[in-house]
Amino acid sequence: MRKFKPIAVFGTGSDVGKSIVGAAICKSLADRGVAVAPFKAQNMSNNSGITPEGLEMGRAQIVQAEAAGVVPHVDMNPVLLKPTGEKGSQVVLNGVAVENSTAMEYHSKKEFYFNEACRAFDRLRDRYEMIVMEGAGSCAEVNLMPSDIVNFRMADYAGADVILVADIHRGGVFGQLVGTLECLPDRYRDMIKGFIINRFRGDIKLFREGVEWIEKRTGKKVMGVLPWYHHFRIDAEDSVELEVLSSVSSLEKNKPAIAVIKLKHISNFTDFHALADTPGLQVIFLEKPVELDRFKAVIIPGSKNTRSDLQWLKQTGWDQKIKSFAASGGHILGICGGYQILGKHVDDPNGLEGNPGITDGLDLLPVNTILKAPKITTLSTFIWYDFTRDFLDIGEGYEIHMGHTTRFAGSPMFKVHSRNSMVCHDEDGTVSREKNICGTYMHGLFDVPVIKNRWLEQAGIDMEQHLYDNRASSYEPDGIARKKRDYQLLKEHFESHVELDIVFPALSRQL
Repeated sequence: MRKFKPIAVFGTGSDVGKSIVGAAICKSLADRGVAVAPFKAQNMSNNSGITPEGLEMGRAQIVQAEAAGVVPHVDMNPVLLKPTGEKGSQVVLNGVAVENSTAMEYHSKKEFYFNEACRAFDRLRDRYEMIVMEGAGSCAEVNLMPSDIVNFRMADYAGADVILVADIHRGGVFGQLVGTLECLPDRYRDMIKGFIINRFRGDIKLFREGVEWIEKRTGKKVMGVLPWYHHFRIDAEDSVELEVLSSVSSLEKNKPAIAVIKLKHISNFTDFHALADTPGLQVIFLEKPVELDRFKAVIIPGSKNTRSDLQWLKQTGWDQKIKSFAASGGHILGICGGYQILGKHVDDPNGLEGNPGITDGLDLLPVNTILKAPKITTLSTFIWYDFTRDFLDIGEGYEIHMGHTTRFAGSPMFKVHSRNSMVCHDEDGTVSREKNICGTYMHGLFDVPVIKNRWLEQAGIDMEQHLYDNRASSYEPDGIARKKRDYQLLKEHFESHVELDIVFPALSRQL
């Protein structure tokens, strides 16, 4: 097996485009015949996913693995921190939740986690020709550098060449690049082989003088300037994309609309990309309480701290808006933490999300939830629980939850057919007696067309042109089809604006 020098994609700050650039490089290399895998030593995100083994890892590295055409594995993201509040996180090591930790407690164990990350990198290095690494936040946080386990220390261990990504849309791109270099010791500065400038708007020709100034001032090459794109969507790692929220006044009157409540600790917001990409449908995230009568349906999404988000719903007045919508016959769906929120109460006897105790739910579904180990992490297949039809609506998704929910009335939403490839005969979720309130633990359910359209139908949204396509034949979820298309468009976008021979010169000589 050929071995190429790893590439590390670092940033001048958070959300500058490291994950996207990493995915583009993975796709470009894979299409050139290179066995490539992504790697991020430590991720901090509540947007995670499940591997085929039923283990948990960050969404960004799952995306990059998909772009590379390889099966996601927890060695690609050995340490995942899932924030549960301002100062604490659940620590997931090699795909398994091992503890809840404060920032100081985690800091004291950094050497242990760095060694675990190195072992995971070594295992990947043995199996692949090229590793594309990703950093975290700014790579030049001088106060964090001595205990860093994901940026330069990890790149140094791997012997990687570093590409520094900056976001020109934020402004101050010259300061971003020069300032980052000035904060680094010489040996780290020398590891940076060049820059990629992301999210450019306008005529790139007008930035030529800027490129020349950067190269003259730093002595390093600008490898490319990536324009802003709108013609494809790559799943994001963090909920930064939700910071700019739409308002009810922006909705078109003749299109059905769905509201997603933006909880304080929202997780797995990518569940709704397939809905948002459905022609003729409007999906918006709402943070401030509004009247919901404009919407056909309301979704309460996943949460990394269900009890805290329940309190937030009550403090803001969202609880009354949601209950009024339900009383008027409005359709409400809760997913994972949102499912727990819709129940009678959430019991946390061991303080997994904070202080031990019981929090009253919205009491819209006849269920109770207790938070306890072990954490359930599965890839699941399921059937819509309605056998009055001549056919079965088969779906697939994934489950990530500490909650164990008991239903004492109503009916199940899904019949679970398998978990982590093991056949089972379980039930999931709850549908109220009136049929307008339902909840499920299944993430990703909208990626399957028949499930998405079945739910839209149940919510009273007429999307007839999308219903029941190719039911009799094998199907590919449209979420997967969309991702394949978008990875190809990302690659074309990247290769059109970046000098590939500079990004990986040694590799270019060998291919």
